[in-house]
Amino acid sequence: MAGILNIQINSLLGEKEVNLSKIEYYIKKNSDKKLDLVIMPEFFSTNIEYQNTPENKNGGDTIKFIQNLAKIYKTNIITGTVVRKINDKMFNTSFAINRNGEIIAEYDKIHLFNYMGGNEGCNITEGNKTVIADFDFAKVGMAVCFDVRYPLHFNKLIKQNIDMIVLPACWIVPSDIYKDEASLKYAQDMWIALNRTRAYDNMVYFVVSNQTKDCGNKLYAIGTSMIISPTAEILAKAENKECALYADIDIENVKYLKSLFPIANID
Repeated sequence: MAGILNIQINSLLGEKEVNLSKIEYYIKKNSDKKLDLVIMPEFFSTNIEYQNTPENKNGGDTIKFIQNLAKIYKTNIITGTVVRKINDKMFNTSFAINRNGEIIAEYDKIHLFNYMGGNEGCNITEGNKTVIADFDFAKVGMAVCFDVRYPLHFNKLIKQNIDMIVLPACWIVPSDIYKDEASLKYAQDMWIALNRTRAYDNMVYFVVSNQTKDCGNKLYAIGTSMIISPTAEILAKAENKECALYADIDIENVKYLKSLFPIANID
């Protein structure tokens, strides 16, 4: 069995030290558990206020901080994302870090949110390749937020014999939707259905870590982070507040199901 810790926070705009302390708090609070992988949301250190404070190619002090947590708590980590600058371009990047604090994979978000008023592509350059993190307990496909709307992205990942997909996110709605109870519930229900479908379609564990509450600019994240089984069972689900979810998962279950249904070989 593998222990998965999924952290959901409301990252304060530009308050990097405060946000990193929240991540450390939830890892430390759950350090009595078996930690094989820790996940956190997209833009976990800055929220969407990142334009003036990009990190360097290696993720800067933010990723160094996370690397140190990995060593202290002897856990693998897939960060949410940090925005890093390489030459004159910025990328929205998720880092995979092993128990020794070593970066073993880097994924630059491919599908940027440029719709319905979103302008991520005005600042961020899209990535151009899918990425797998080969940890000591499982092979994990990496994705970020709006990637979830692109089924073929995940089809490419499962053809590489993965066991799990991790999706850090900052899934937001306008304030008028967020503040209407029925509209917010509809948005959350659609989010749940979308992520359960990706787990079931690809027959892997699917872990989505979302931001929660106020993201500035009259935008609100809808929470509802989840740990989902390959058969779309929700093993753990967050409400719309800061918290950490934990679940024990059986990687052998993925291998068994794939022996029954060879999903990766079906186009």
